[in-house]
Amino acid sequence: MSEPKVEDLTFEQAMAELEQVVAKLERGDVALEQSITLYERGAALKKHCETQLGRAEEKIAQITGEGSGATPASYE
Repeated sequence: MSEPKVEDLTFEQAMAELEQVVAKLERGDVALEQSITLYERGAALKKHCETQLGRAEEKIAQITGEGSGATPASYE
């Protein structure tokens, strides 16, 4: 079974997999080639999580009115 595409994962799924990747790399009990593959996957997972967090921050800024300088409708 192949791994799902990183971009198809939710934030929570990507974080859980990233934690597993880090744990495997920290144990140091994988072959060099597998370590490289894991590192590449981990880097992609990290970037995906950062992108997801950035989008969430933008949405929060829009909701709170901090992103546009406008006052949210509920406060007017």
